[in-house]
Amino acid sequence: MDLRIFTEPQQGATYDDLLRVAQATEAAGFDAFFRSDHYLKMGDGDGLPGPTDAWITLAGLARETKRIRLGTLVTAATFRHPGPLAISVAQVDQMSGGRVEFGLGAGWFDTEHTAYALTLPPLKERFDRYAEQLEIITGLWKTPVDETFSFSGEHYTVVDSPALPKPAQSPAPPVIIGGGGKKRTPELAARFADEFNLPFASPEAALAQFERVAAAAEAVGRDPKEILRSVALTVAIGRDDAEVARRAGAIGRDLGELRESGLAGTAAEVVDRIGQWREKTGITRLYLQVLDLQDLDHLELIASDVAPQL
Repeated sequence: MDLRIFTEPQQGATYDDLLRVAQATEAAGFDAFFRSDHYLKMGDGDGLPGPTDAWITLAGLARETKRIRLGTLVTAATFRHPGPLAISVAQVDQMSGGRVEFGLGAGWFDTEHTAYALTLPPLKERFDRYAEQLEIITGLWKTPVDETFSFSGEHYTVVDSPALPKPAQSPAPPVIIGGGGKKRTPELAARFADEFNLPFASPEAALAQFERVAAAAEAVGRDPKEILRSVALTVAIGRDDAEVARRAGAIGRDLGELRESGLAGTAAEVVDRIGQWREKTGITRLYLQVLDLQDLDHLELIASDVAPQL
């Protein structure tokens, strides 16, 4: 089971905060450091000192880490044009020596769009644009160096692009697609995804969505086993019940609810819960949503008491 650390810096974190967590993630032996791609806080808190840009952050971390994978859960297709986004991600992949993984979603948080002069189209158009972005970005990366790439869609047109620069990974960084949509999301995952991620769902809901993705893959002649299954869950792990309660309280979560919907408890309890997830859904990768970025002891505890048992 791959264990990855997943952060939500829009809730209030500087680049230096993220650097400390990323370096602690690497030192503790985790597989990867991921971050959300949002420009506005959600829920309680003031969000200070303000958002950090996902790909600028990952570019910095690419030069200040050596081993861990780096990526987004997930970049919103509404934030950036596909051509410049392909360039940015390819460059960060080069800067990291080929450690980038590219999560892309359709976009959804309307308030952050109005707060930062971004357009959030109606759902159908949003998915149409999302599908075209996937076509363009992966097409640019996979075009041979001595050839050009063109694309004609309803929303985007590419004419004789040199399709440069290339990412370090060949033919492209792994693409992560996720979400609970029952039709178009599985269809896009079947075409483009190396990994399908379902965040903050129950095992039953996750299994149903994984099966939709598998059916969509079979429909296009692809082996469903080529698409890795993963989930993201909020964590609050402690050496005893008091420490678990303290960590849940520090992130403003009800402990009972978090035990039910996330990964809360002692190491033994969480290991058992992860085992149930794997048995029910077939996941082989888990993103641990760590919301208190000052609590590096939390990461060390997971690395020492949870990871070895998996």
